[in-house]
Amino acid sequence: MSPVEQEIDPLNSLESRIQRAVQVVAQLRQERDAALADASQARAEAAKGEAEIERLAAENKTLQAERKEVRARIEKLLGQIDQLNGA
Repeated sequence: MSPVEQEIDPLNSLESRIQRAVQVVAQLRQERDAALADASQARAEAAKGEAEIERLAAENKTLQAERKEVRARIEKLLGQIDQLNGA
């Protein structure tokens, strides 16, 4: 092997290692971008879920208030019926 060939061989090796490093970095960047997109989507879905929970909690509170009102009206009507039966 000539001296020029001996110098080129390490250079070829270095070039191959650098190309592999570039490929690994590019792959890692793609994986990072995909992970960030997944995280963003997960946060958006979580926010939707929280909004739905708040909406359902408000609806539940409204329905409980309506139930209490209906119960009071029914008790009043039953009291009026009892007065008719007692009269």
